[in-house]
Amino acid sequence: MTAVKSSVLVTGVAGFIGLHVAQALLARGDSVVGIDNLNDYYDPALKRARLAQLTGQPGFTFERLDIADPAAVENRFAQGGFERVVHLAAQAGVRHSITHPLDYAQANLVGFLNVLEGCRASACLHLVYASSSSVYGGNRKLPFSEGDPVDRPVSLYAATKKANELMAHSYSHLYGLPCTGLRFFTVYGPWGRPDMAYFSFTRAILAGEPIAVFNHGQMSRDFTYIDDIVAGVLGALDHSPACADDHSAPYRVLNIGSNAPVPLLDFIAELERALGRKAQLDLQPMQPGDVPATYADVSRLQALIGTSRPATSLEQGVRRFVAWYRSYYFAAGASASTRTVAGKSGQPA
Repeated sequence: MTAVKSSVLVTGVAGFIGLHVAQALLARGDSVVGIDNLNDYYDPALKRARLAQLTGQPGFTFERLDIADPAAVENRFAQGGFERVVHLAAQAGVRHSITHPLDYAQANLVGFLNVLEGCRASACLHLVYASSSSVYGGNRKLPFSEGDPVDRPVSLYAATKKANELMAHSYSHLYGLPCTGLRFFTVYGPWGRPDMAYFSFTRAILAGEPIAVFNHGQMSRDFTYIDDIVAGVLGALDHSPACADDHSAPYRVLNIGSNAPVPLLDFIAELERALGRKAQLDLQPMQPGDVPATYADVSRLQALIGTSRPATSLEQGVRRFVAWYRSYYFAAGASASTRTVAGKSGQPA
């Protein structure tokens, strides 16, 4: 067995990215303390199934915990057992933030503050946290670069993620807490989130139902396969920021994406090929909080971790997702609830 290299707290460990990050950390010999509240924003059975992939692995422990509970978070940090933190727990979803704003205030603002306080009190060596490409709002300059203005969010979800970046900077400046914010761009792959568009498209196509395609299909996204995202997360985690000459805090934000935007209709065509079925397109206008295009400039991340473009092609990634989807929802022995709950809301891709 590989010797333990480090110990890491992963919040949101039963989430899509959380599962894959925890698996990669364990595979390289790190120990992982995972926490998650297993809420019902989408089917908790999927979250429990993800967690089952980790349970029993050497070096992994789990505690059900809500990051919005300050006493619970304080107590978990006081127990220790980890040196670094990958904070992925959050209330996700652009459209959901329009109808349920208080959920975002609790999870993304209060919850993140609790994690920052825990990191400060425990002298955490490095906090890596999830920001989002949504912070770029309606910016028209492409690709999106970390130095672009991000002060005009078009959804409350985006506003909370920008707030996280500001909160992290203040703790980095005041307490010397090394912080790295990762602006994720449209992550997809096995064990994904059912509320994401590619997931709900798959369900609908297999069911012979129309798929809602917003802005009449005139959209593009920097789709990034989960394995490439994980490589970036671990690479950033292993390179703690230092105070630069022009910067008073060990703090940075990094884009993490494919640097290769794909028209949404092309993505749907790739999905059709992998599924062997044609989609029925229900073309609709742009939705509130959505943006027509995302495109990540990832040169800073590439320079930091010494990688070139992501390794997974769109064709490979989509086929791997479809293979997992069929296995999870339609394999012999899958429960009825597992087969029927497969995402219907279609958050922006």
